[in-house]
Amino acid sequence: MDIFTYNLEENLSQVHHDLVTGTYKHGLYRTFQVTDKKKRTISVAPILDRIVHRLVNEYLTALFDKSFIYDVWSCRKGKGLLRAIERTQYLLGKYRYGYVWRSDITKFFDTVDHKILKNTVRRKVFDRGALKIIDRIVDSYYVKEKGTGMPIGNLTSQIFANIYLNELDRFVEHTVKPLGYLRYGDDFLVVAENSQIAKEYEILITFFINNILKLTINNKNSLIIPVASGLHFLGCDIYPNMRRLQKRLRKRILTYLNLENSGSYRGLVTKHNDTSMKNLIDWMLVEKVGY
Repeated sequence: MDIFTYNLEENLSQVHHDLVTGTYKHGLYRTFQVTDKKKRTISVAPILDRIVHRLVNEYLTALFDKSFIYDVWSCRKGKGLLRAIERTQYLLGKYRYGYVWRSDITKFFDTVDHKILKNTVRRKVFDRGALKIIDRIVDSYYVKEKGTGMPIGNLTSQIFANIYLNELDRFVEHTVKPLGYLRYGDDFLVVAENSQIAKEYEILITFFINNILKLTINNKNSLIIPVASGLHFLGCDIYPNMRRLQKRLRKRILTYLNLENSGSYRGLVTKHNDTSMKNLIDWMLVEKVGY
């Protein structure tokens, strides 16, 4: 990073030249693993490529975001995790006598199909130069064999995920038409009038995910339950009239707490009326960073 900054003007000119002339080639990734509930491989692109990623992310967001349905809450301006949790509680409260199917996709980032992603992007992107750059970013990473996977560390992977799963969102909203639907990343829930209808929705949506998107439902996290029972979703236990942070999320906060992220964590526990957790954060900051 320091070397890049030292020759900033020259490096930016090189990026501009490569993009304009069509000679841009993606660099190699640096990978490392993190463990938070489960082991994940994080792939970090060179700084030159990260600049291109940001340009492409802004370009695609401007084109696609307005076509996303309302209840997609991940990686979008004005949305986010806390608002997704609040929206979930609103849906459970509105349909408290119904049933909810909660699920997610097995190893989503590892199993995204490049061909499907590229074809979906081409529904709104027609500029050949832009498509060439996008294709090179998509092709720059694969898991086990070429044609599958996206790096978790890329900024572009966030917009690519929403573009890819927009096909699912629109299928659910316009074809299945449940009482309620919400997606955050590859986690989603579907609200139905009763358990039988919820099971029918599960069959329809699972077929679409398997055969159209070439993805797989995570059976371990797939569950149909009465709305009134509440559900574990997005790190919270959410009920029609209340919610609380799960032990896993509380443990994560205590593990990763520092001065930079303390404001976000404080806001999260305050929104959940978790006074004891808020007080503990305050005391830990005094001990850890002299806050």
